[in-house]
Amino acid sequence: MSDYQQWLRANDQYLADALAVLRARLQQAAQRQDTPAPTPAPATALMTAAPVTVASATSKPSWFGRLFGVHATPVSSGTEPRADDTPPPAPAPIAVVVPADVRESDAGPPPATAAEGVAPMPALLVLAERLGLSPFERDLLLLCVGMELDTRLPALCAQAQHDPARPYPTFALAFAVLDQPSWDALSPERPLRYWRLLDIHQPGAQPLIGAALSADERIVNFAKGMNYVDDRLMPLLTPLAPAALPPSQQAIADRVLDGLQRVPAGEALPAVQLLGSDSVSKQGIARAVAAAFGAQAYRLSAELLPGAVAEQETLIRLWQRESQLLPIALYIDAAELEHGDAAAAQVRRLMTRAGGLVFVDAHEPCAGPAADTVSVDVTRPTAIEQRSLWQRLLGELAGSHPQRLAGHFDFNLGKIEQIAHHALSAAQQRPEALASALWQGALARTRPALDQLAQRIEPKAGWADLKLPVSEKDLLQQIADQVAQRSTVYDDWGFRARMNRGLSISALFAGESGTGKTMAAEVIANELGLSLYRIDLSAVVSKYIGETEKNLRKLFDAAEDGGAILFFDEADALFGKRSEVKDSHDRYANIEVNYLLQRLESFRGLAILATNQKGALDSAFLRRLRFVVNFPFPGVAERKAIWASAFPAQLPIAPLDLDRLARLALSGGSIQGIALNAAFLAAKAGVQISMPLILDAARAEFRKLDKPVNEADFRWLESAGGNA
Repeated sequence: MSDYQQWLRANDQYLADALAVLRARLQQAAQRQDTPAPTPAPATALMTAAPVTVASATSKPSWFGRLFGVHATPVSSGTEPRADDTPPPAPAPIAVVVPADVRESDAGPPPATAAEGVAPMPALLVLAERLGLSPFERDLLLLCVGMELDTRLPALCAQAQHDPARPYPTFALAFAVLDQPSWDALSPERPLRYWRLLDIHQPGAQPLIGAALSADERIVNFAKGMNYVDDRLMPLLTPLAPAALPPSQQAIADRVLDGLQRVPAGEALPAVQLLGSDSVSKQGIARAVAAAFGAQAYRLSAELLPGAVAEQETLIRLWQRESQLLPIALYIDAAELEHGDAAAAQVRRLMTRAGGLVFVDAHEPCAGPAADTVSVDVTRPTAIEQRSLWQRLLGELAGSHPQRLAGHFDFNLGKIEQIAHHALSAAQQRPEALASALWQGALARTRPALDQLAQRIEPKAGWADLKLPVSEKDLLQQIADQVAQRSTVYDDWGFRARMNRGLSISALFAGESGTGKTMAAEVIANELGLSLYRIDLSAVVSKYIGETEKNLRKLFDAAEDGGAILFFDEADALFGKRSEVKDSHDRYANIEVNYLLQRLESFRGLAILATNQKGALDSAFLRRLRFVVNFPFPGVAERKAIWASAFPAQLPIAPLDLDRLARLALSGGSIQGIALNAAFLAAKAGVQISMPLILDAARAEFRKLDKPVNEADFRWLESAGGNA
């Protein structure tokens, strides 16, 4: 028989003996003509304060630690059990003693021998010690628990109260039957009601002292040795699974654990606020710290917190009780909350009152007393750590994949394991498909968050499609090369360790509309195999104070996960010059620009700003930009090249006079628009695309742009070879 089974048997015997004493007491009360008023405790009591030897934290069997826990004492710290997480001072553990006026045949053998000097204690004594019950409160709780365990007690309660309609315990019955009665046991501040150990059924105007009492189901099961999280809490909770931590995150967990161990005895542990954007890494750190305390961490989403104050209080009280009865820790997931949200106040209230070991997942510190919380910044594993994990998971097939993946994507360990597992499964039949499976799997896991905030552009253009001067093309190639080689320079060559800021790669594309800025962004994305997202200003900019910054933060955080390229078209709308503060609107507008300056500099990916009003940008942005590429209005040679590539090869097209078309002063965007309109005209007429159709479309484009139209430039005479 295992130690746990032996303890269960002893615990059952303890309850059986104690209930035998209670039955004898109730029988004595039933034999009296009138139920007497409470009297001072006699020399012999139902439960005396005889001490019970309790094993130390290190000598308790492992099953006992898992079942009941050792409160807030790290299992490896070597310190004594902490006093800050124990309940108010409680009477010494006790043993059952049979009163002298109860025959041994009625009450059974004295159970004191089953409890005195035995470690660990019966569950009811553990509960009484941790929740601070007095002897009278403990006996009253035993009476209520016994109603669920002994079918003879309801009838005895009715007989003892001389009322067949009252087959249940009451405070009045307890005062008459139990020793050391105390009126303050009825107080909401005393353990029986504060910890919700009893349910009071008080219909109408019935006095409290005569109301029916019953034990909470969770407490009944605890007394029987079944210790589990209250089923009223479990629908809200999710246990945090164990996870391996990389060295950088293990160091954070060690610092948190060291700080908690240094809290003076007698003081409550502060709530630990884990700050950052990666909830998975924060959960791993919380799980590691909780495990060091011998506790299981449970996640509670802030979205599930009740709105009513009474329901919030019930939740807090139940969790406080669970943290006394079980080795558990609370992880409050408030990552999606902002300070202005209604649930933020509920999180602060829960964080400061939950007690025990509490973690809060947040982007920014929650407002509250500084002494009650500590804040820790949590980042994803370093690029070197991510590369090592890729290398280990891919094994002999790794090749250059780890360096490329770690250089472009910023994933936590769990996501890396998922991608590698699926890619290796897909490559079992076709090993050559591994590279594509890895890359596409990584891209697929970054899309959902970004698709809600920006418009994805499918890169189709290549270097041959760009008609730019050689110097500008060289700059664009440098941008692509720096993004591709940043892992080598930043991590292998040590620049990341020397620089706190300025690791971002940002570029400004300046030029008139239609000069190829968007196409150049497509070319770079195509070259690197990365996703390209155009920022939708309508989804980002808000008239409400603080909302724009919140949207931008979500955008940058999501883009950093997967190395996506952010393309800010019409960037002057967001990155405009800061103005002199004349009213609150100017002040908050400047705050938005300041936030963009800081966030752009710390952005891990590639950000491209496109504008046709370079002078409208704040000068501070220009200083922080690594590249500035000017897109000139195309000259005759560039326009001829653009016209030559404007039509797909499969189009039915007549011979074109490219030299004449190149003389039309149009940008590349306008040329593409004319080519498309001419194709529709040809499709409608059922003919080939010809010079007359192209010139008709060009005339319409000139008028759209409010350019002067010289009809001689748009007249085509077939007989004259095109000359007007």
